[in-house]
Amino acid sequence: MGIFSRFADIINSNISALLDKAEDPEKMVRLIIQEMEDTLVEVRSTSAKVLAEKKDIIRRIAKVQEQVQDWESKAELALSKDREDLAKAALVEKQKANDLAQTLAAELVVVEEHILRLKEEVNLLQEKLADAKARQKTIIMRKQTASSRLEVKKQLDSSKIDNAMSKFEQYERRVENLESQVDSYDLGNKKTLNDEFAALEAEDSVNAELEALKAKMKESKTKAK
Repeated sequence: MGIFSRFADIINSNISALLDKAEDPEKMVRLIIQEMEDTLVEVRSTSAKVLAEKKDIIRRIAKVQEQVQDWESKAELALSKDREDLAKAALVEKQKANDLAQTLAAELVVVEEHILRLKEEVNLLQEKLADAKARQKTIIMRKQTASSRLEVKKQLDSSKIDNAMSKFEQYERRVENLESQVDSYDLGNKKTLNDEFAALEAEDSVNAELEALKAKMKESKTKAK
């Protein structure tokens, strides 16, 4: 059983309300469109049958009208031959034909009204169908946009950002620890005041030894001469 059980259900339906209640609007609008298209095929099939019926009635009316003219001609012929009895019989048949023609004319009016209603219904259904298809495109676009936004939201999830910042802070602390270790080595190698004086004394001792070595070498050269 379809979403719509009768044509009137489609025409009077509130598509927006149906989509608002649907768990899957995209699927719902697809089903609505399918139901409308199926109903449109049925309505057009009915319209074709009614149009065929209209042509049949028009053809029958034309034939009956020919009969009316024929019986009238026969009545005239009978009177011309002084056969009043035959003329009356012909006029009776003419009246029957006239009555049938009037009945067919009344049927034709009903059929034409039916055709007019079917045309209106087809137009209304086509409008509903066009509206549903337009909504389908909108829903698909909205779904795609929402899905894309959801992916972005997932990527930018606050917990993930917090985790990333936490890791960043951990790396930053590691770097700071390394820098602190370097600074500690520098602090460990810093010279005290005694170290400074010891260095000066050592420098004087070396200079004195250097001068003594120079004098010794000079003296050796002099002796050699």
